[in-house]
Amino acid sequence: MKKLGTRRAELALKAAQPLTEQPAAVYLSGLKSASRRTMHKALNMSARLLSNEECDALTLDWAKLRYQHTAAIRSVLIEKYAPATANRMLCALRRTLKEAQRLGLMNADDYTRAADIATIRGNSPLRGRVVKPREIFALFRACQEDLSPAGARDAALIAILAGAGLRRSEAVSINLTDFDSDIGALQVRKGKGAKERTVYLPDGAKAALIKWILIRGNAPGSLLCPVRRGGHIEIKQMTDQAVMLIVEKRAALAGVGKLSPHDFRRTFITNLLDSGADLLTVQSLAGHASPATTSRYDRRGESAKRKAVQQLYIPYQE
Repeated sequence: MKKLGTRRAELALKAAQPLTEQPAAVYLSGLKSASRRTMHKALNMSARLLSNEECDALTLDWAKLRYQHTAAIRSVLIEKYAPATANRMLCALRRTLKEAQRLGLMNADDYTRAADIATIRGNSPLRGRVVKPREIFALFRACQEDLSPAGARDAALIAILAGAGLRRSEAVSINLTDFDSDIGALQVRKGKGAKERTVYLPDGAKAALIKWILIRGNAPGSLLCPVRRGGHIEIKQMTDQAVMLIVEKRAALAGVGKLSPHDFRRTFITNLLDSGADLLTVQSLAGHASPATTSRYDRRGESAKRKAVQQLYIPYQE
């Protein structure tokens, strides 16, 4: 990776700071676990660029950064990464500088100049993929062939991901009382940006949840729970990393190729739009702040354009 040539002595911390006074640590502590991992990785990469691999996010003295440093990082990111990835790293950098100012480690003028770096323009290739109906069927079959409680739990998880398009952090935060089995509604109480919303499950997804609850029992607490050895169900919240591992495991057993939990979300949004649901309704179900964000999940491609124009009437006759 290209280095920036900054001497370690210039930006390395002279002594360890308490985490409550370390700008990167303070910034990361306010994020949810999935975002925290992503942004911590981004800050580590920036720190290594600035220090010739000598520092990481928690040992770099972020308060010493000036415009020449952040501008140099931006120029390297343009060369090395897709715009979306580069902008995510710049976002983490700006937010860390803001914490340095709030902690009194950086004056307002130095912060304003250092953080004044333009967003990188350009279109990134679409990430992820759409999960095909036959693949979802194969995933459910792989779960149903597992007669342990984990099989029913994993089928319920996939039903939530595919039928409601939830983020994995949202799926693990749902409690038993958040599910209304009469109408198939899920109350998402810990959505992105601390926003609540109600989503609705298709009948097949609702049936998968009901079967899991019959095995889980009616004890209050998390809807989706860890299943220990011997089929023991522990009523506590799973981690979002566990969701990733479950999806990877079931995808391998089903033979459907590489798959991520977020691919179900992309599929959910794409299928709703393809079925004729309006963009604002899909935005509300997905829990997006902007319809522009929702539209970036649309994987219908050129076929949707061809289908749309066929609705137009052109009165040409031979």
